[in-house]
Amino acid sequence: MNLTGIIAISGKPGLFKVVAQGKNNIIVESLEEKKRFPAYSSDRISALDDISIYTYEDDKPLKEIYKTIFEKENGGGILSHKEDLSKLTGYLLEVLPNYDQERVYPSDIKKLFQWYNLLLKAGELKLEVAEEVAAPVEETEATDKPKKEKAAAAPKKAATAKKATDKPATKSAPKVTAAKKVAAPKTGSSRGK
Repeated sequence: MNLTGIIAISGKPGLFKVVAQGKNNIIVESLEEKKRFPAYSSDRISALDDISIYTYEDDKPLKEIYKTIFEKENGGGILSHKEDLSKLTGYLLEVLPNYDQERVYPSDIKKLFQWYNLLLKAGELKLEVAEEVAAPVEETEATDKPKKEKAAAAPKKAATAKKATDKPATKSAPKVTAAKKVAAPKTGSSRGK
């Protein structure tokens, strides 16, 4: 899961995507309404990429929890954040059994569910596994190319480079030669006097 550039602004419902950065503000776009507006440094902004859930061992990043939920639901939605708190905590215990029940507040659990459904609806939840699988396939295709094709491509680049260097070299060669001929008598005559 890649949650980079997605933020929550305290006091404003929903999630926002950072579109641009100004001098004293950032321009954000609502994931639901697609409306853009500036957010200032005085706003309390939280990047979803930096949010973690307390557990009894280490804190668990939000993107890892969402990845687990996404895989469990096969890319589908989950309970609404408006459901009964006991249902929400029960589901969270299935996904993250070791979350710290004293430090994770009911409002945090509701946000977790609300944000997941918002991100899913906006099309922002995508597994990185698909991208990681595609990258090695492209690398193997590139390394499996016959050496003849690579060798044929290399002379074309070299020939292009020679042509590019030949033209300036022939144009600049007379200038350099002329400069040497003119410069030699001047330096020689000034030293001799």
